[in-house]
Amino acid sequence: MSAEPHQPSWRKPVGMMLIMLLIAVWSVFVVTIVDAMDLPTLIEAPLYLAAGVAWLWLFPMRRLLAWMELGPRR
Repeated sequence: MSAEPHQPSWRKPVGMMLIMLLIAVWSVFVVTIVDAMDLPTLIEAPLYLAAGVAWLWLFPMRRLLAWMELGPRR
């Protein structure tokens, strides 16, 4: 009885690199937009918080994490 060795998934390293790239792009986008508004710091802070929450739950991060974990669908 020979056990088949575990083959690491290529999805996790690719997904991590995509996450890092998307966070960098999203950060530059949000900072550019918020700085262009020229608002006081106390008003900018909730905007940054909302952009971070939107990034995690509304935009591709959620789908990307699911794709990394599920693997191929059969």
